[in-house]
Amino acid sequence: MSVPKSHQDSTNGPATTRKLAARRRREIVSVLLFSGGPIFESSIPLSVFGIDRQDAGVPRYRLLVCAGEDGPLRTTGGLQLSAPYGLDALSRAGTVVVPAWRSITQPPPAAALDALRRAHEEGARLVGLCTGAFVLAAAGLLDGRPATTHWMYAPTLAKRYPSVHVDPRELFVDDGDILTSAGTAAGIDLCLHVVRTDHGAEAAGALARRLVVPPRRGSGAESGGHPRHLDRSLPEEMGADPLAEVVAWALEHLHEQFDVETLAARAYMSRRTFDRRFRSLTGSAPLQWLITQRVLQAQRLLETSDYSVDEVAGRCGFRSPVALRGHFRRQLGSSPAAYRAAYRIRRPDGGNGAGTGEGGDGDGAGGEPGARTGAPGAHGVQGGHGAHGDPGVPGAAADHGVLHAAGSYAQRDLRDAARAQRESRHDGAEPGKPESDAWAPRVPGQRGRG
Repeated sequence: MSVPKSHQDSTNGPATTRKLAARRRREIVSVLLFSGGPIFESSIPLSVFGIDRQDAGVPRYRLLVCAGEDGPLRTTGGLQLSAPYGLDALSRAGTVVVPAWRSITQPPPAAALDALRRAHEEGARLVGLCTGAFVLAAAGLLDGRPATTHWMYAPTLAKRYPSVHVDPRELFVDDGDILTSAGTAAGIDLCLHVVRTDHGAEAAGALARRLVVPPRRGSGAESGGHPRHLDRSLPEEMGADPLAEVVAWALEHLHEQFDVETLAARAYMSRRTFDRRFRSLTGSAPLQWLITQRVLQAQRLLETSDYSVDEVAGRCGFRSPVALRGHFRRQLGSSPAAYRAAYRIRRPDGGNGAGTGEGGDGDGAGGEPGARTGAPGAHGVQGGHGAHGDPGVPGAAADHGVLHAAGSYAQRDLRDAARAQRESRHDGAEPGKPESDAWAPRVPGQRGRG
């Protein structure tokens, strides 16, 4: 999507990254409920953040369910809810989730809007699911920012709050400290993205398997018709199809340099027939799928190993580090070095996969397992906005001390980040680039496509 330059200007986003107030805890998630809200959207954050799944490798959050107004709270089907906390509990949360609002024609309670403004001012991350974006907009927190909501209500949101840059084609929009999702099930995608941002791809994948949902999704009207991402697991709909064996082979040999012609030959099909069959089974063109799998593998190695970016490129089957950087930036909105640096700043113990953390975060409560670690304000896949408009790229000497504290990889990360900045000025389209990049949600510093 092409966005006017005025919408891409960094001055339209948050001027500064606010430090989380001392009384707030990064591992605490508050869910703000109102009477009349639909139960499905309300239950999504309760299920994602409120159940202890450490046995499956999912770091633990502490959930506070808060009533946004005097009860009792009634929801879909006439059910009556009683929230254990009130608005005062929002003052302890590092993340505040607002599920779907009951009516786009009604103003939210003033006390709830004041609590949300205060949470934002004190550095909390705010998440609006579906029409929850109307609550954030009513609080003035979406002014000058990109956002999304259910496609049916997007025109109303744009008309009522003209300073909000509404894009109904996004599954979710991550603008750093404020995130919004499209309708209904897109709330699951956004909550998984929050877990992925906090604890890495492996933790989000483990949670997705527990919830029996795709780790990354993008299809149909909500994503503008872009092909969906596939994770390392095979799509169930492939079943016993002959292509399943070819896809499995590809996933096991991502470290080798092969192309779609190789896969077609292994399937004993012409390239044209293979492309058609593959797209009908997976919803993605073979080249797009293969590039996405290589990028996902690179993402895991950057999180869990000390390989240099050049070594990661070789171990993921890219023909050159430049090819890795180009595809990585197109799909994730960041350079590989910047992604690793931001990830390890959030995980000062070195960020070894999706394991739970013990302590390590000055804001943590007694070293609670699964506490989110890292520098304050490091929201989003790429962390904060860095120099030269490159999300999370450490571009100043002052950042070196922060990276050094992140662990033994800091020196290499800093060198890789600086080199990535230099090379990004010369990166052009890669030979063999698919007609359109694989779908990716909008993330900090990536205000639009085009």
